[in-house]
Amino acid sequence: MSDLEKRDSHEIMPVSSRVADHSATEANRRALSGAPPPFRWASLWEPAVVNPLNGKSFTFPILNLRDQYSINFHLAWFGFFVAFLSWFAFPPLIPEAIREDLHLTPAQIGNSNIVALCATLVCRFIFGPLVDRFGPRITMAIILILGAIPSGLAGTVTNVGGLYVIRFFIGILGATFVPCLAWTTAFYDKSIVGMANSFAGGWGNLGGGVTFVVQVAVFQSLTNDRGLSSSDAWRAAFAVVPVPLLLGTAIATLVFGTDHPAGKWSARHTLPSTAIAARQGHLASLDPAEREVIERKMREKQSGSAHVQAADDEIEESGAEIPLDVAVNEPLTWKKFVEMVCAPYIWLPALMYMTTFGFELAVDSNMPNVLFADHHSNGTDGRPAFGQLEAGYYTSVFGFLNIVTRPFGGYLADRLYARYGIKSKKYVTIALGFLQGAMSIGYGAYTLVKHQDGIRPSLSIQMGFVALMAIFCEVANGTNFSLVPHCNPFSNGFVTGLVGAFGNLGGIFFALMFRFHTTQGYAVAWLAAGAFAAGLNLLCILIPTPKQ
Repeated sequence: MSDLEKRDSHEIMPVSSRVADHSATEANRRALSGAPPPFRWASLWEPAVVNPLNGKSFTFPILNLRDQYSINFHLAWFGFFVAFLSWFAFPPLIPEAIREDLHLTPAQIGNSNIVALCATLVCRFIFGPLVDRFGPRITMAIILILGAIPSGLAGTVTNVGGLYVIRFFIGILGATFVPCLAWTTAFYDKSIVGMANSFAGGWGNLGGGVTFVVQVAVFQSLTNDRGLSSSDAWRAAFAVVPVPLLLGTAIATLVFGTDHPAGKWSARHTLPSTAIAARQGHLASLDPAEREVIERKMREKQSGSAHVQAADDEIEESGAEIPLDVAVNEPLTWKKFVEMVCAPYIWLPALMYMTTFGFELAVDSNMPNVLFADHHSNGTDGRPAFGQLEAGYYTSVFGFLNIVTRPFGGYLADRLYARYGIKSKKYVTIALGFLQGAMSIGYGAYTLVKHQDGIRPSLSIQMGFVALMAIFCEVANGTNFSLVPHCNPFSNGFVTGLVGAFGNLGGIFFALMFRFHTTQGYAVAWLAAGAFAAGLNLLCILIPTPKQ
């Protein structure tokens, strides 16, 4: 780092006029305490109340569509949401339409699910460091555009090999999760980031439920109203829905989104938080473009150092329970990579997410086949009384619950954090993951007994178990990603990518269980999945908790 960068870097002033406008004494005290202002319903539509030191919002103005904090939040979750419309577009149509058209066996269907998850796992590892380097906005747009290409080619599939290839490349879209969460983390203060992340992740995951409804509805419309054959209809469904939405959202992200509270991604070190971090011993690694921005700002502003110096002194003396978030994303280096993977607490949210989001992915992919196998029947007119359409609608329940479950998880974690500290986030996530596993074991045991007795399981009881599994699983996803920003906030993109990738790794493990245990209503798969989730969450008790 140059002498210019090491000198009193508190001279660097905020580039956002909003930050400057909130530099009053009360706002400073709020920033130093790390606590948001008392909740007011009006804060949902009023302009964001911004921490003057790091440029992040203390409030959650999701109804104010003219506020840049709100705009970026909505672009973040919607980018993840539309990814599901292609990423999960195959499972709703596989039980009948695609299976019959491509002559798929149950093993090949399971393999295609695993291939899609493998692609997402690899891409989340790759795009995490890219978020730290180029910012979440650009990364989100790139993923959406790349994913739109294989989505448009889905209709060209004629055999199982082509299905594997298309599903692999469509799996790129699952990586939108990484810039989604990194984007909200960059714009919302640590005191409220759990709720911001969980709303973004939950509303994005809602796309998994919406996809099951939209794809089967479009398919039915094309066959019943347009007169298309089943083979033509499922192919056309990809071109009708996912491709336009993916490209449109990518364009909106580039046009209306913002890289960082400081403006451009290269300007993210120009806020006072970087200066405070330097005083606390963390010197930022700057590339030439970032160094040029800082040097220009230092020439423009040669005053204001007293404000940041006083802030730094007060932080050290305040003993605040919620410390000021001074972290700024930095490019990944080999040294940082080794340091992070050797830190045990980095693996805590990764392993827990493997059991929760991984389970959610496997359920979304396999539940239509499970319900179709248990309840497929024909009506009096020869048409299915319980077919592909019904299986898709019932499966959508798991995804639709995300609209409230994951956001509640983030809200719960933020409240517990304010009162009990970081450890509360860890233990509530472990408890929820264990309960999810217990519900899966209960589902498997019930199904096994019914099939051994030669009795069809009750759909209402099955869906009761599914609802409970979804609640515990998805609330745990929310609490988990309130913990992630604590693990290594200076490399939040990498950590988000790592944890997200482990979610997909878990999805592969669970998918393999469903791949090899297809008899008796997949009962053994549910039992194995539940035991794996419950056991691994209990082992996570032994892993240290992040320190900040």
